[in-house]
Amino acid sequence: MRPATDVYEPAPQATAALLRAFLTGLRDRVPLRALWAHGSLAGGDYQEGRSDLDLIAFLARPATPQEADDLAGLHRRLAATGGPAARSLHCAYLDGTAPDDPAHLHLAWAHEELMHRQITPVTRRELHTFGRVLYGEDPAALLPPVTDDQLTAFVLADLRGFWRPALGHPEYWLRDIWVDLGLLTLARATVTLRNGTLISKRRALPVLAGLGAPTQVLADIRHRRYGPAPASPDAPPSPDAPGAPDAHRADWPVRRAELTRAFLAPAIDRTLAAYGSG
Repeated sequence: MRPATDVYEPAPQATAALLRAFLTGLRDRVPLRALWAHGSLAGGDYQEGRSDLDLIAFLARPATPQEADDLAGLHRRLAATGGPAARSLHCAYLDGTAPDDPAHLHLAWAHEELMHRQITPVTRRELHTFGRVLYGEDPAALLPPVTDDQLTAFVLADLRGFWRPALGHPEYWLRDIWVDLGLLTLARATVTLRNGTLISKRRALPVLAGLGAPTQVLADIRHRRYGPAPASPDAPPSPDAPGAPDAHRADWPVRRAELTRAFLAPAIDRTLAAYGSG
């Protein structure tokens, strides 16, 4: 078992300090067996203050109601004092119950609230492939592997059952997060279906270009996610900053939504037709 101080040191300084504080808080509150990072931090695409900090804590047993309340308090305290990275810290709490059932709901903290959510086959494959052990045992010791058939079936079901119907709600696509995740999910799904591999969000952008995604929308995503940071977390990019000039137009959110939906609908349909219904 790795010591409590063995956190992911290649992370930016503020994020590494946050991870140490979070790990200490977890060990004081729950019977922790392991803490892992997946997503952008594990995959080398992490942008402090912009990326979500995606973590999985594996507990020796299910958390009690009191422990769940204590975990919520820990997350709220860190969010109030730990800066932008802490406000983007998401953590699911596994306890060995149905670890290979993608429909099973696990205790989790995300989007500033305690909830129950699924652990997808994509997350489990990330953990097995490039997950970062921040404390305790390796994912391979505690989680069953994901087969290629399971991964393919989930990716197709996600496109068919979630993202394709979501295009029928134009109001969703006025928000950055829907535009970003909808397009990046399609690109990452395309690569997974082609060869079974997982790619980072940054690597998904050239894939989207190859699929014919709107260049203005790709420039917007690239600038917001990887361009120069604004002067403060709440400040918009300067109109003189390099990036997507369309982003400074008052009607850009509406136009971006139209472009995104017009591209995604046939692109998802082509993908589903090419790779089957799963």
